Amino acid sequence: MNAALLAVFSLFCFFLSYLFYSRFLAKKIYEIDSDIVTPAHEFKDGIDYVPTNKFVLFGHHFTSVAGAAPIVGPAIAVIWGWLPAVLWVVFGTIFIGAVHDFGCLVLSAKNKGHSIGDLTGNIIGKRARALFLTIIFFLTWIVIAVFAYVIATLFSQFPTAVLPVNIQIIIAVAIGLVIYRTKYGILIPSIIALFVLYGFTYIGTYTPVHLPVFIGGQTESWIVLLLVYAFIASVLPVWLLLQPRDFINSHQLFVGLGIMYLGLFIVHPPMVAPALNLEVEGGLPWFPFLFITIACGAISGFHGLVGSGTTSKQLNNIKDARMIGFGSMLGEGSLGLMSVIASTAGFATLAAWKSHYSSWSAAGSMDAKIGAFVNGGAYFLKEGLMLPDGFGTTLIAVIVISFAATTLDTSTRIQRYITSELGEIYNIKILTNRFVAAAIAAFTPLILIFGGEGLSWKRLWPIFGATNQMLAGLSLLVLTVYLYRKGRNVLFTLIPLIFLIFMTSTAMVLSLKEFIKSGNWGLTILSLLLLSFSAWIILEAITVVRNLKNSRADD
Repeated sequence: MNAALLAVFSLFCFFLSYLFYSRFLAKKIYEIDSDIVTPAHEFKDGIDYVPTNKFVLFGHHFTSVAGAAPIVGPAIAVIWGWLPAVLWVVFGTIFIGAVHDFGCLVLSAKNKGHSIGDLTGNIIGKRARALFLTIIFFLTWIVIAVFAYVIATLFSQFPTAVLPVNIQIIIAVAIGLVIYRTKYGILIPSIIALFVLYGFTYIGTYTPVHLPVFIGGQTESWIVLLLVYAFIASVLPVWLLLQPRDFINSHQLFVGLGIMYLGLFIVHPPMVAPALNLEVEGGLPWFPFLFITIACGAISGFHGLVGSGTTSKQLNNIKDARMIGFGSMLGEGSLGLMSVIASTAGFATLAAWKSHYSSWSAAGSMDAKIGAFVNGGAYFLKEGLMLPDGFGTTLIAVIVISFAATTLDTSTRIQRYITSELGEIYNIKILTNRFVAAAIAAFTPLILIFGGEGLSWKRLWPIFGATNQMLAGLSLLVLTVYLYRKGRNVLFTLIPLIFLIFMTSTAMVLSLKEFIKSGNWGLTILSLLLLSFSAWIILEAITVVRNLKNSRADD
């Protein structure tokens, strides 16, 4: 199979879905009305509620959701063959992921910018709200730990990326200050910043930076510094760092993906990996684990948190939600697709691919996952665009780290919101303090990262994937009940909901058996809590729907 033809077919499916399916959802299902006053205008405060140009907000939302997960997941899932990975990325993105992201953003924007977890109280019930927010707290807790670990590992693995990634923070703050004080447009400054970033990427290729070790090793030291940075970023106004940095990163992602796809079309290599490889040495069964391994590249509960947690508070016009919610998920699907292709067609021969993916343990390390994408993408740039090998590798590493960092920024801010909301529910006033909530958000993930068996990527990823997908299913549950209350067609959220709940529940039960078998009691207890809370929320929703149905029958 020619990789370029496969990419063209998949991207064309994305294009058609935006042209027709997103328009249908906007008009018939979510009923977008341009007369609605968005939370950004109703509660404008210059910190969290800020009316934002749709292209700037698209950049923020896109880069916040397009972290390392849509790269890491597909890069490991191709061990089962490229065909199931491509099918799940393409059709999962269109019919589940984009429906979910679009719906969560619209629902929040129509309800004063409340998070999807908070809205559960109005739509399903107060008990469900508390349970949902608790699940979100656990997921975001895991996300912060995972992405701090990912970035720290990448800084250690690709020290040439350290200089450009950190220079970007300084540039973003400078742009934020200039725009805020002069009201100058962000487009030109962000494009200039992008070229400056490329300049430092070239310099960084020949100037690797190694962090002085002050705790454990390189990776451990980076984790601590990253969480200190996340605390600071989460309490700053969104216009100072979050928006300008994400807008720069959106340009970087478009350019980076564009040149990788251009290199792919020029080289047009074959998909050297097998289409199906369902029996993997020492591996998990492809069903249901394919559907939680490729998480953010097809559907992600975290996206609903971003859409209802930060993006809805910056939405200038409700009609912008279609481009930002549905469109960003298609962009993420394109990134996941490139990860599949780079991790298969990016290898020169079938023998080279089989050597890299010889067993589950060989392909399961962080270095192997990220390395397959970075090296495969660099191969397209080198062979197709004649970019120097070292520069191409650094460029792609910078892209991966930059998006993982924006996810870390956004998830810490979301965790700050969730902590404050839990403080309000349980009347713990200290949790409603912005700085206390931010400190809890940024620093408690250290327990997950260093606790128990110590620093371990493999402890965090399985529970992250399952919890992430379970949360997406529960968000679709809230959307479905909301649509049912409004008397609208629920099939377009109900079918994805049933599919996701079945897959994630099955995967969590199977994972739970392994946690018990290996004596990992921390993840055992966490899994049991998440499964129990999820089942409770589903039962609450069924009760609400049954009562509504009975009351309508009485009428």
